[in-house]
Parts: sequence; structure tokens; C-alpha cells
Amino acid sequence: MLFAAEKIMPDSGFPRVAYVESVPWMDKHFDSVDREAKKEAFRKYLESSGVLDTLTKVLVALYEENDKPSSAVEFVQQKLGGPSISDYEKLKAEKLDLQLKYNELLDTHKDTCRQLEELKNMKYGAPWN
Repeated sequence: MLFAAEKIMPDSGFPRVAYVESVPWMDKHFDSVDREAKKEAFRKYLESSGVLDTLTKVLVALYEENDKPSSAVEFVQQKLGGPSISDYEKLKAEKLDLQLKYNELLDTHKDTCRQLEELKNMKYGAPWN
């Protein structure tokens, strides 16, 4: 990492920028300061967006449960409004089934459109009309 140090040239009066190699202990210091600033900014973001409050409420609800659930993750998911794992699997299977039905209906629609075009061609394309 390089640091810039400005020096005024006595003969010109213009600043001259000289680069010096960084000192390892300074790198560590600036990296840790930068890392801490990023952490603090992220914490403020989570707080202002309501994430910390929501997670705190969910964790308090889990703490206050008399009969602790076998899956704490599933408990948190349910409290946050997400589907349970079994609900997710059911929805996934239903989606696959609906996709198959959609594909069948699309094929039927294409066949019907093709038949309609053939009938139009027979009716309007005949030489006796």
C-alpha cells in the first residue's frame, strides 16, 4: 500500500506528491479501522431496516418456548413467515406437477391451432369456392 505525502517545491510553489511505501503496522491499523467502520455501518443498516428488532423478537419467542422445537432453524423460518421444510417440499412437488400440466396444455393448444389452420386452408383454399 502506498501513501501520498505532499511537499511544496520551493522553486515553483506547486505541491509535489511523493509516494512512500507503507509501514506494516500502519497497514494493520488502517485495515482494522476500515473493517470496524464497515461493521458499524452494517450494524446501523440492520438496525434502521428493522432486522435486528425482528430477529430479537423471534429469538425471544424461541427462548420463551416451554417445549423447545426439535429444529430451531425451522422455528425461526416459521416465525419470519417462511414455509417449513415440509411445506417447501410440497410446494416444490406441486410446482413440478403444474409445470407438467402446463406443458401438456401448451402442446394441446399448439395442436388445436394447427388443426384450425388446416381447416381454414381446406375451406378457403379449395378451388371450387
